[in-house]
Amino acid sequence: MTTLVRLAALADVPAAGGLRIDRDAAGTDDDIALLRDADGAVYALDDTCTHYPASLARGWVVEGHVECPLHGARFDLRTGQEVSGAAVAATRTHRVVVRDEVVYLVSEA
Repeated sequence: MTTLVRLAALADVPAAGGLRIDRDAAGTDDDIALLRDADGAVYALDDTCTHYPASLARGWVVEGHVECPLHGARFDLRTGQEVSGAAVAATRTHRVVVRDEVVYLVSEA
């Protein structure tokens, strides 16, 4: 069964930046980093960098990647794969949809 979990208003997710969503609100194992690229597309990754516990939502979104604000590890927004920096593992991605200017997490139960 597929359910939608409301995460945030689209306007609350900064362009080329991120917004942290608490794991309890999202119903996930980790907090969620809602990230928006320069084209306006929205992505969701686990918020904790795999190198060191830093918030990816506080990072920078550049050219399809988010860069961790602590040590510069970069992750692909679409796949979660680490692409450079100190991270040694990918981060988990989450499927989101935008409907009526609201971002929802797609939860498969």
